[in-house]
Amino acid sequence: MRIARFAHAKGMSFGVVEGEPEAGPQGLTIAEIEGHPFGQIQFSGARWALSDVRLLSPILPSKVVCVGRNYAEHAAEHGSEVPKEPLLFLKPSTSVIGPRDAIRLPIFSKQVEHEAELAVVIGAPG
Repeated sequence: MRIARFAHAKGMSFGVVEGEPEAGPQGLTIAEIEGHPFGQIQFSGARWALSDVRLLSPILPSKVVCVGRNYAEHAAEHGSEVPKEPLLFLKPSTSVIGPRDAIRLPIFSKQVEHEAELAVVIGAPG
């Protein structure tokens, strides 16, 4: 089961993506579920073509906690050592974006660091 959070003409919902990805996006639909997907899934009856909705990030967190300079190579790039204590910082929840969303840089950005991030959603099987 592939669950997605998406925006549609009436707001935001969770849904189950139906169809085979090999058929391409034109053959995929999304069936809206009632409420959130963290309990018994109940379908609302509403269904959209995937091409008619905007996929969002899987969940919108209340905060994003980050750890900086946590490996030697990255610390060396900045001319410093790995800190003895974790270097924690926060990012706003709006920094989490969905697939195909544009990455927008503030106009005042002088130095932009690029790096890959990985998020893992862990849940009960089924």
